[in-house]
Amino acid sequence: MTTEAEIREKFWKALKSDRTLMLGIAGSREHAQPMTAQLDEDHPASPIWIFSSKDTHLVQAIGAGQRGMAHFVSKGHDLFACFDGDLTLNNDRAVIDRLWNPYVAAWYEGGKDDPKLQLIRFDPEQGQVWLNENSLFAGVKLLLGADPKQDYADKKADIDLRDGPRT
Repeated sequence: MTTEAEIREKFWKALKSDRTLMLGIAGSREHAQPMTAQLDEDHPASPIWIFSSKDTHLVQAIGAGQRGMAHFVSKGHDLFACFDGDLTLNNDRAVIDRLWNPYVAAWYEGGKDDPKLQLIRFDPEQGQVWLNENSLFAGVKLLLGADPKQDYADKKADIDLRDGPRT
């Protein structure tokens, strides 16, 4: 049986590995946008950071702060998640320095001092995570007449993303 803590740990591990999520304003009619999540290795309990540009619709919509909604699918499609939290704009230079890397640098001609650079702070709170680890076995069981729903009973969790260590 998979526990909520194990599902939370798998979520953080998958996000750290895959990084791409769809991020939008909760309740907005604007579409979510693909963004690259940056997790601060030096501060594992810190928020999710996202480098963006001041001229994007998302950054303009965040303004002084908004509730965000993110959707995430791991590369192997073995984990799906939807989670919300507070979005704020924060160009903390120490965080920019820690998270800066060649992939981020490729987007900003002016480097860390590019006038369009905007760092988004996402403080996730609540989420739902679904594990899809046994999809092949579920298909085989279905073909054999068994009910595959039993295998998924402990593969979904409503999780609090504010507590627990990130791996």
